[in-house]
Amino acid sequence: MKKIISAILAGAVMCTSAVALAGCGGSKTESKTESTTAASSAASDKATADTPEKGANGELHMATNAFFEPYEYYENEKIVGIDAEIAEAICDKLGYTLVIDDMDFDSIITAVQSGKADFGMAGMTVTEERKQAIDFTDTYTNAIQVIIVKEGSDKVTKIDDLNTASIGVQMGTTGDIYVTDLEKDGAAVERFNKGADAVLALSQGKVDAVVIDNEPAKAFVAQNEGLKILEEPFENEEYAICVAKGSDLTAKINAALKELKSEGKVDEIINKYIKA
Repeated sequence: MKKIISAILAGAVMCTSAVALAGCGGSKTESKTESTTAASSAASDKATADTPEKGANGELHMATNAFFEPYEYYENEKIVGIDAEIAEAICDKLGYTLVIDDMDFDSIITAVQSGKADFGMAGMTVTEERKQAIDFTDTYTNAIQVIIVKEGSDKVTKIDDLNTASIGVQMGTTGDIYVTDLEKDGAAVERFNKGADAVLALSQGKVDAVVIDNEPAKAFVAQNEGLKILEEPFENEEYAICVAKGSDLTAKINAALKELKSEGKVDEIINKYIKA
């Protein structure tokens, strides 16, 4: 009987020890699982933080009209220019891949509003009218609107002559906005999808003058004999990047722009395309 009781007590002790060991083992397993889950969660959070939120595969889509040399134009089927390079530099700073979408100028704001494009950059002037539809970043350069006429023309020799002239402009540009007011005074405005088409109409005598940005104007005059730019500037303006209303991209782009300006990169890009 004593042996039986001793055997029973020994078995009970072993069982208790096994349970205790099992309990510790379970605790270790549970602790390890919790640790692994926490680590996975932290890694997931880090990956999410490191991955750009905008666009597929970390892309940012820039809407432009690539017929506005030297700001954006085609070279060997690739869109290059001041805006293209500044946009590339901004995307590099923010960790995105830049994708440029070419479209009519007057479609850019709509593309940004609808989310089809993340931002618009096309030698776009900051105006109060445009601010009602989209937000602007800080400006990155100043520009001048000028008047192109035929050499020897006595129809338009100064700004006031535009009141009774026929004027060619690129649709949706600030040149278009500015000359719209002149229509009330008797000016006839012809609107074109491309600045080049407006200049062609001038060369063919279909319009008396073209109002456009100074830098593209210089390129057009160099490419087309018999044209000149009037010395008197038509309007001074500032260029900026347009983004959707309330977008968090505005602050991000501004931060990148600030760095690029302080590094001298913005001036470097502009000077590459516009010689003093």
